[in-house]
Amino acid sequence: MPFNSGQEEFWAMTYAEDYIKKNHEFDHNLGAKVWAKILANIHGEINTFLECGCNIGRNIEQIKQILPNAQPSIIEISEPAFNFVISRHEINHAFNGAILDSSFDSNSFDLVFTMGVLIHINPDQLLTHMEKMFWYSSKYILMGEYFNRTPISIEYQGEKDKLFKRDFGKLFIENFSVSLVDYGFLWGHIYDSAGFDDITWWLFEKN
Repeated sequence: MPFNSGQEEFWAMTYAEDYIKKNHEFDHNLGAKVWAKILANIHGEINTFLECGCNIGRNIEQIKQILPNAQPSIIEISEPAFNFVISRHEINHAFNGAILDSSFDSNSFDLVFTMGVLIHINPDQLLTHMEKMFWYSSKYILMGEYFNRTPISIEYQGEKDKLFKRDFGKLFIENFSVSLVDYGFLWGHIYDSAGFDDITWWLFEKN
């Protein structure tokens, strides 16, 4: 599989199985409360959603508790994680590969989101990834990422150029025709057990 960046190769190959081992037990009831809060100001129904970078499906499991009839779809670059998810959940559309290599129709999903994924994207390719999310969504786009006012790169598990912090929400709203619906912060002290780690989230609606 050709990769678009060193970051993609790292997540698909080097770190895939280690990450699964580290992230397999969560408090899904607490996570469901988080998702109820995040989606509280959405108008109308969410019948379909796409998670870009689902890993082992933690968010799918938690969203199912509050949106049991919504059909999940996934993009996941790690083959072990992808196989883990499709073996445990009924997935509507599934793509094993990089977000940039995926090819769904425009306006295919009511909600398109990332949770701790854009922080691992090569900054030079960030707007292209956001464009994919905007293209796939028929209404809502959600990003939950590490926030910093100015873009910075920090070491991740001893690896350089694998984790980037910035104001993802500002970058998105300045480059795409969207309106802010809601935003918030998930303090890891409270929400780590549900799989969240000091995440700032932004929910946008397409104009």
